[in-house]
Amino acid sequence: MTRNDLIPPSPSSEEYAKSGPPADDAQLFATDEPLALFTAWYREAREKEPNDSNAMALATADADGFPDVRMVLLKDFDARGFTFYSNAESSKGRQLAANPQAALCFHWKSLRRSVRIRGAVSTVEPETADAYFASRDRGARIGAWASEQSRPLESRFALEKRIAENAARFGLGEVPRPPQWIGWRLAPLRIEFWRDRPFRLHDRLAFTRPAADAPWAKERLYP
Repeated sequence: MTRNDLIPPSPSSEEYAKSGPPADDAQLFATDEPLALFTAWYREAREKEPNDSNAMALATADADGFPDVRMVLLKDFDARGFTFYSNAESSKGRQLAANPQAALCFHWKSLRRSVRIRGAVSTVEPETADAYFASRDRGARIGAWASEQSRPLESRFALEKRIAENAARFGLGEVPRPPQWIGWRLAPLRIEFWRDRPFRLHDRLAFTRPAADAPWAKERLYP
């Protein structure tokens, strides 16, 4: 087997037919409000996607313009934007501090849908980060103190030792939020919805606006 043999071939007409009839366009293109459409798609993903329906790829760029992308978890969304949390001293944290613009991508494979979002990023209010951190499992809170995210790690044992040290440090008491553990909110300026259709003739619907307080413009795109 060659490496090319690992890549699946393009689907045949018969395989496309097995995926069912095309979805009705009316529901997809009826709304002028992207957050309402995202909410509907996300709700369906919560019900049908087998693993981590809130997983999203976060793309940032470093000082040299090289892009980085990694998976993070969506923890909240509303009219202000899409919220996620991590370590401010990680690669993503440093890149967002230097260039507070980013892109997100959700891909719900079981639904054959994806959503791409890009916009400006700002840190969430400390009290918001405190409230979410307090809702996390105790082990995850201790782990946030133990992990020097994105820095070289000598061994797994070294990490487990730091976890044990921090568990002993806090004992049975409260585990507060580390100062470097923060949240970010991406205020979208562009949201694009993608839906799989036969023969790669997919549906694409893009919403754009020049500023976070401006109205949305909607347009359909060629696949």
